[in-house]
Amino acid sequence: MTGNPSTRVAPATPVRGFTLIEVLVVVVILGILAAVVVPRIMDQPDKAAVVRARQDVQAIVTALNLYKLDNFTYPSTQQGLEALVQRPTGTPAAPNWKEGGYLPRLPVDPWGQPYQYMAPGRSGDFDVWSLGKDGQPGGEGYGADIGTWNL
Repeated sequence: MTGNPSTRVAPATPVRGFTLIEVLVVVVILGILAAVVVPRIMDQPDKAAVVRARQDVQAIVTALNLYKLDNFTYPSTQQGLEALVQRPTGTPAAPNWKEGGYLPRLPVDPWGQPYQYMAPGRSGDFDVWSLGKDGQPGGEGYGADIGTWNL
């Protein structure tokens, strides 16, 4: 056989596929992994939402404390958290309200509901809280209220 060595065709090698048993073993292993891992991953968004709600409550508390430093009192329940974004009306007056506000906008909780505010609060000068995942007062687990009393 004479000719150009670069034009030689390599001998055919047998191609081996997976057997049905091998495929079934892999499917069973993936099923077991999914049964163990998926419940843990599915719980993470709820945990993250609780962490975010706590961080939001803490940010609102910080803004309320700055408001008090400037105005000598916290906003009333009627003035609400809106007093942190725009100059409040009514009493108590906000004589030294900071131009631009204390928050750029009022956050909503991770479940799309507004944060609640009451002054005076049950646990201090004021309470700020989220109603949790269920949107109802009280609750347990991820439906529990998240507020200044449990930071």
